[in-house]
Amino acid sequence: MSKNISRRSALRNMASAAALAGAAPALLHAADGSPAKLKGNIHHSVSKWCYGKIPLEDFCKACVQMGIESVELLDAKDWPTVKKHGLVCAMCNGKDRIDYGFNRVEHHDDLVAKFEADIPKVAEFNFPNIICFSGNRGGMSDEQGMENCVKGLKRLMSTAEKHKVTVVLELLNSKVNHKDYMADHSAWGIEVCKRVGSERLKLLYDIYHMQIMEGDIIRTIQQGNQYFGHYHTGGNPGRNEIDDTQELNYKAIMKAIVATGYKGYVGQEFIPKRDPLASLRQSIEICDV
Repeated sequence: MSKNISRRSALRNMASAAALAGAAPALLHAADGSPAKLKGNIHHSVSKWCYGKIPLEDFCKACVQMGIESVELLDAKDWPTVKKHGLVCAMCNGKDRIDYGFNRVEHHDDLVAKFEADIPKVAEFNFPNIICFSGNRGGMSDEQGMENCVKGLKRLMSTAEKHKVTVVLELLNSKVNHKDYMADHSAWGIEVCKRVGSERLKLLYDIYHMQIMEGDIIRTIQQGNQYFGHYHTGGNPGRNEIDDTQELNYKAIMKAIVATGYKGYVGQEFIPKRDPLASLRQSIEICDV
């Protein structure tokens, strides 16, 4: 996530340590044999920031062997590398931040100019999405923030529609990880999408974050899926492996996503506590329904 204080700073040390401890043997194992044969119902992606100091080249090779189709949340300088390995970047970083988003009109001219420059670059690589954020409340009401987000995001839609790139607003929790973040409930984000009124604005439904804020994950996916353009995983509590060490039933969640007819990507975004690539491989096996 672009310039994300929590993802890029507070958690980086933990991910790096895990990656350094386990990268070499896992990569060797992943490179042994032909790529994994997956069912094809889920397009698998993974957030690179969770894998610390594993070089992107090596990480891409391991992902190909696992059957993963995308490495995401990358800046433009890294896009050629994933493209070279036959992968996509399913969610490209933009130039905003969690605490500097579209809920303040004084940010709009700056953000719109940056996104209008970046969206054509995303399209040149034939990548589908670019991420954006609401920003923090800072004492602002949710209704005012919604009005401001709608006003700013509407300015991007003609460019997004022209280049067939979807701008994706991420839903995050404000209880544990991102204090004061405004887009912290799916209903708020869905209403923003309705008011903007373009198929080129969707939500990033982060299952970990929304489990913390509102729960009822499967019903929300069933009812709100038309507004969800991307999904992220993560075990709760702790944002670690998505296996039976945590409370979410990811196989059931993935089946619910598939049942909606969703054709986009599901990005693994958890901090591995064990051998990082072994944990990533396990997560793909869990989610490949």
